[in-house]
Amino acid sequence: MKKQYLLVCILAVTVQFANAQFSLDGEFRPRTEYRHGFGTLIPDAADAGFGISTRIRLNAGYATESYKFYLSLQDVMVWGENRQILPYDQNNSFAVFEAWGELTLGSGFSTKLGRQIISYDDERIFGGLDWAQQGRNHDAALIQYKKDKFMLDVALAFSQDYSDPTGFRSASTVYNTTGFFTYKTMQYAYLKQSWDSFSGSLLLMNNGFQKFEVDGVTPDGVNNLQTLGTHLDYKKGSFGIAANAFIQTGDQIKGAYLLGLDFSYKATPKVGLGAGIEIISGNDPSSTKNEAFFPLYGTNHKFNGFMDYFYVGNHANTIGLFDVHVSANFTLSETSSLLIKALNFSGEQELASGEKSLGTEVDLVYTKKFKGYSMVLGYSHMFAADGMYELKGVSEANASDIQNWAWAMIVMKPKFLN
Repeated sequence: MKKQYLLVCILAVTVQFANAQFSLDGEFRPRTEYRHGFGTLIPDAADAGFGISTRIRLNAGYATESYKFYLSLQDVMVWGENRQILPYDQNNSFAVFEAWGELTLGSGFSTKLGRQIISYDDERIFGGLDWAQQGRNHDAALIQYKKDKFMLDVALAFSQDYSDPTGFRSASTVYNTTGFFTYKTMQYAYLKQSWDSFSGSLLLMNNGFQKFEVDGVTPDGVNNLQTLGTHLDYKKGSFGIAANAFIQTGDQIKGAYLLGLDFSYKATPKVGLGAGIEIISGNDPSSTKNEAFFPLYGTNHKFNGFMDYFYVGNHANTIGLFDVHVSANFTLSETSSLLIKALNFSGEQELASGEKSLGTEVDLVYTKKFKGYSMVLGYSHMFAADGMYELKGVSEANASDIQNWAWAMIVMKPKFLN
């Protein structure tokens, strides 16, 4: 009888998997970094930073005709952060990175609920921030519509931390989690239409941020910030052009904007060239008006230099940025490539001294693919100008003559079941 019951269970599972698709994969990504001016100027008397971190992920997906389920478990480990035989993870970095379900509603409609990556276009406003070991996710509900080359996403999010059980049981919804533009509420609509050589998208988003304490009382309300804009992309043959145009306005900001234009050209099958500019509005130090744009939830490491001097947990509500850049991508072989990029930075507004020039950065990234894994090496160098010393609060006399950053990373992505 037990054997018959076991056989029935095996047949039931076999039938279920025959009508569904299950996948299981992982990621192992150790990265070594030498930091001697990463993120900000390092004083001459300071020692360089050096360390190794590892991101591991285990991802499981399950799909049927009527729904999809996805779960991604993640831990970020810094080598040596825990003492020997420590009975718990001192860093407390283990997390559910993604956990969502997607329901098929019919006629091109679906809904995606839960913790998920939200990424659009070139990831300027919304991106997964995959470079950061922890990545970026959102707890949100999406209604999605797709037909042919048109798509529409409408999303809603309401954040709560339940840190005060008394407040949870009452009518209060005060949200105490702050920092890095963490929102209490979010609503957006994203539309995209594609043609053979051209695509255009429109983003309309509102974020509500918990109001701060006033006279000892935290009001149960939000300051709203609206971000509106478009991404345009044209590719024909060897030539490509992409543009971004966004504005921000709200309770605490008026007239902020971001404008970007990038050109690409495939000079030969093994050489790709690029050039572009980006202007991000900032604040005039002599004015009290807030006109500084911030790219919010994009993959900001991808833009404005890999050394992360701007808009990566920094440079908010300051003088903005004028970024002029050129790049070349060389395919060295079937398994290797080299990216070279140079960027010149200036403030969109002048600093208090009247200076605008910030400096020039050079980024090099070498990628080598092996059987089943890849290796990526990077080196970046910052040539600071007078304005950079003033902006970062480190005098030129006290700053190191060399501001650089080097890193090496191995990426393994095994597929256990597909």
